[in-house]
Amino acid sequence: QVQLVESGGGLVQAGASLRLSCVASGRTFSSYAMGWWRQAPEKEREFIASIRGDGGGPVYADSVKGRITISRDNAKNTLYLQIDSLQPDDTAVYYCAQYRMTLPIAVPDFWGQGTQVTVLL
Repeated sequence: QVQLVESGGGLVQAGASLRLSCVASGRTFSSYAMGWWRQAPEKEREFIASIRGDGGGPVYADSVKGRITISRDNAKNTLYLQIDSLQPDDTAVYYCAQYRMTLPIAVPDFWGQGTQVTVLL
């Protein structure tokens, strides 16, 4: 059974940085692409970033490009998201997700419970 557990969210001031983590278990981590999504209050869940199973080919949404970095440590079964220059518009629940293959194609198969990020002016 696949489990994805996010951590690292919190309450921060605008301009701060955060690094979110997601620990995966249940199947061979390096065989699957991973991604980060977020959902703000009263908005639909939106894609932020994805990364191949081998750690290459990062893809970023235009809305956050330049401020975020996705990475993974396959030896630790962990996915990361570094977010810099946080703004109030970044306030959302951040979810990690695992795709069905090594490339981030289609909708992810599995989702974590999410970690809340709140950014204050």
